[in-house]
Amino acid sequence: MRTIGFIGSGNIGSQLARLAVKQGYDVVLSNSRDPETLQVLIMELGEHARAATPAEAAKASDLVVVSIPLKNYADVPVEELRGKTVIDTMNYYPQRDGNIAELDDESITTSELLQNHLPDSHVVKAFNNIIADHLTSQAAPAGTRNRRALPIAGNDAASKELVTSLINEFGFDVVNAGPLAEGWRWQRDTPAYVKALDTKGLEQALADAVRYGDMP
Repeated sequence: MRTIGFIGSGNIGSQLARLAVKQGYDVVLSNSRDPETLQVLIMELGEHARAATPAEAAKASDLVVVSIPLKNYADVPVEELRGKTVIDTMNYYPQRDGNIAELDDESITTSELLQNHLPDSHVVKAFNNIIADHLTSQAAPAGTRNRRALPIAGNDAASKELVTSLINEFGFDVVNAGPLAEGWRWQRDTPAYVKALDTKGLEQALADAVRYGDMP
């Protein structure tokens, strides 16, 4: 894997692109507007970065990061992502996204919603429980004492291994939380949401998570 695509190049997407370029990857960035609106970021990232449309970014990349408001998940290109690993960084905020019935009644998780939209892709939930600038400011080499850990969830073992390796390169340990259905364990208002925890602390926070409907 040498090229990472970004569908959404805002706070999270741009920070992940910085980490990717630092590790020697090529990046193809896109947003909901014209690629020309990304030229300042492209100039910062240098020769390993270029801007494109979402479909072009998806087609040109080996792995793709989706980092857009959840309400727009149906705009993610489908055919161009067939067979590819897709990292989902999205969170559900009803005040921004509107109410989504399946998420409100907790019959599905955000990443399962995206997986249903991308039936021939391999969705992995990651990077949704960290403040954007912490991706670059808290990254640390492997073996660092109390290194921050990030959770992942996914239904495909090979894709989770790929994302685990990438996250380690980017500067974080990884806790595998299981299938996509477990992604609720670090959604907003849970103990692991935007908390800087090492592996042991994150494992405990995930275990302590309670679904919204079960809260007192």
